[in-house]
Parts: sequence; structure tokens; C-alpha cells
Amino acid sequence: MHKAYPLNQTYLWLISLTAALGGFLFGYDWVVIGGAKSFYEPFFNVTSVEDQGWGTSSALVGCMIGATCCIFLSEPMGRKKLLIFSGFLFSLSAVGTALADTFWWFNCFRIVGGIAMGIALNLSPLYISEISPAEKRGRMVTINQLLIMIGVLLAQVANWQISLLDTELSDQATFDQIAQSWNGQMGWRWMFGAEMIPAVLFFLLLFWVPESPRWLVKNGQKERARLILERIGGEGYAQGSLREAEQILAKGDESQFNLKALIQPKIIRLLGLGIFLAFLQQWSGINVVIYYAADIFQAAGFTLKQMMLNIVVIGGVMVASVFVTLATVDRFGRKSILLWCLAAMSFLYAAIGYTFYADLGGATIVVLVLANVMFYSISLAPLLWVLLSEIFPTRVRGAAISIGALAHWVGNFTLTYFFPAIKENLGWANNFWLYGLICAVGFVVLWKILPETKGKSLEQLDQELS
Repeated sequence: MHKAYPLNQTYLWLISLTAALGGFLFGYDWVVIGGAKSFYEPFFNVTSVEDQGWGTSSALVGCMIGATCCIFLSEPMGRKKLLIFSGFLFSLSAVGTALADTFWWFNCFRIVGGIAMGIALNLSPLYISEISPAEKRGRMVTINQLLIMIGVLLAQVANWQISLLDTELSDQATFDQIAQSWNGQMGWRWMFGAEMIPAVLFFLLLFWVPESPRWLVKNGQKERARLILERIGGEGYAQGSLREAEQILAKGDESQFNLKALIQPKIIRLLGLGIFLAFLQQWSGINVVIYYAADIFQAAGFTLKQMMLNIVVIGGVMVASVFVTLATVDRFGRKSILLWCLAAMSFLYAAIGYTFYADLGGATIVVLVLANVMFYSISLAPLLWVLLSEIFPTRVRGAAISIGALAHWVGNFTLTYFFPAIKENLGWANNFWLYGLICAVGFVVLWKILPETKGKSLEQLDQELS
């Protein structure tokens, strides 16, 4: 453990919350599609399984592009400039999607928003990790996940409230009736357009935050880094942090990054772990619950209005669950939380599958889905980004996290795009049993290979994991 220094808590929280606004925008953009799809699909006359999958997953293509850009740009350009660029893209996407008059333009602007999501979800936790003291890093990076979940909740509340403005639309409305309704013509546009306000705020506030001090040290800007670290924790904290960073950078000229560094055996092992975690987070099945919540609850027998309310409740559970992670991540560690929650998710998926198999439906489905969302939101949702921000060496951290983020988006896209076809072939019960099996495999693998990282500085982890 490191010597404790009196920290400027207000400053640390303000810059972390500003960076975490990228997570908020990701959360909003991530799930707004789930509530809006019941209305934009009739408007654009989307009827085929392929087009339904593309409308839901097109933003994820942008996410993969954004994550790929970060592999090549996060080290030479730094964290701050790319985050500012993502704020601009979030703003452009919100306006463009809301005004789209064809399905083609709708998906184009969804891809633009996806690029912003890919950058923000990658660099927001990385930035917070690099600016936070070791003893607070797990909690501070989890702030990003809290903002993601708040974004999720607000998107669901916005979708629900906007949908209620159309008082003439009945629960038994047909596809064509929805297309001609106010929700089918305008309501879904407001769902996407509401993102413009936080997107512009994120863009403007980022000009105020400092660059990552660890990136500055790595790029020969020691004095700028010292000033930032002194403002966070005083002169002693700055000296200790700089000394640790320079000791690591002195080994093998760590300040010089090139992509060849990513193919060293020790880095490949860590990349394999990061990619496995990213795919596990996605293929654990939670995105099916998020993106296709409407279909799940309709299959369970709920009306359109009941379905929209149930989706809001999911968002509330996600937000509340992150507070559990905030309270426990630096106390119990990352690994134990992941293992307990993966075991619970395996059993819950088995129960959800049986509920569909036995056609129990109704409240039972809601309770089991909410419990599953809770365990996911405590563990895989926040801890993937905490671990990705910790396990990679200094000189490749930005690029390596970007590869992990790219794997995250590939997993997200494949799951989301192919889910309608998978559901048609497997049915609801077998679909959820498959996710339970994936969680069980994840439990075994992480139990065997995942290291514990709590309470250690990034420089300590650099030495130990290398």
C-alpha cells in the first residue's frame, strides 16, 4: 500500500465526473434504441429480421470504428483531444438521427454516434484510471459505470414519458396504426434528440479538464504532469507518482510506443485475458435484455405501456446496483465480486429459460430478469472497464484497452445482430439456457486465470503482471 496523501477530493471528483459524462452519453445512446424501435420500425416500414437486426446494431459498427481509431490515436494524440472529438460526434448524431427521413440516413447517424460511443467508452475509464490514486481507482473508474447506468435509466424514462404523450395510441394498435400515430411520426425523434443537451455539455466541459498526467510523463511533459498531480494530492503525492512512473518508463524505453510492442508474449497473454473479459461481458446475454426488452416482455404477455414501464424499472435496478460496486470494489476486490455474480447469473438464466419453457410468464419473468440485471450491473458491467484500465503495461495501455474495447463491440454487434435469427431457431428458453452456460464457462476461466488488482498502483501492476 502507498503512503496516504491529503487529496483534493473536489477537484478529483469534478474531473472524473466530467470524463464520466462520456459514459453517461454511451449509456443513453446504448439503450434509447430499445424503447424507440417499437415506433421507428413502423415509420420506416422495417419488417424483415435482417433490417430489424441492422437498425438495432448499426451503431455498433461505429463503436468498432471508434475503438479501432483509439488503437492508433490514443497514444500519439492523448486522451483529452479524442474525448472532445467524441463529444462533437455525440452532438451531431443526436440531431441527425432525430431528423432522419430515411432508414439509410437513420443508420448513418447511428453509426456516427457509435463512433463517439466507441471512443468514450474506451477513453473515459482509461482517463479516470490514470488520474486516480491507487486506493481510490476502483471506485473512481466505477463512477464511469454509474454514469452509464444513469444514462441508461434516463433514456428509458425519456422513452417511457415521450411514448405516454401519444394518448390516442392504444395497446392493441397495429403496425400501420403505430406508423401513422404521433409516436410513430415524431415521438421516437424526440427520444434520440434529447441526447443533444448532455452531448453539448460534455463537449464544452472537456476543454476544462487536464490531460492524463501519466500520458504527459510518457510523452516528455513532466512539468505539466507535476502541476496536475500537485493539484490532486500536493507536492509529496506528485513527487511519488512521478518517481514511480519514471522508474517504469526507464525500463526498456517504455516511453516509445509502437504496435510491435503488442505482440510480445507477455502482452499477448494479457490481451487474451482482456478480450475474453470483453466477450464474456457481451455474450453473457445482458444486451439481449437491454436491446430486446420490448420483445421479451411482449412474449411474457405484457401490453405496450406495461412493457415501457418494465424497461424503466430495469434502468432503475442498474443504477442502484452500481452503488453496491462503489461500496465494495476497493474492499472485496474485483475477482471475488465477478465470481459470485457470474455464479448467480448462471442459475438465474437457467430459471428464466425454464419460465419460458413452462410458459409461466408474467411477474415471474420480470423478477428473474431484474435479479439478473442486478448481478450483471454489480459485476461484469463496471468491472470489465476497471480491469482493462489496470492490467496493461504503461506504454501500451491506451492501445491495449482499445483492442479490449474493440473486442467488446465485436461481441456486442454479433450478439445483437444475430439475436433475432438465434431466437427464431432456438426459442426463448434455449436462448437463455445458452447464456447461462456461457456465464458458467466464464466463472471457471476467471477463477483459474484472473489476478486480483485492488489496492495496487498502475506501476505496481505493471511490474507484477509483466
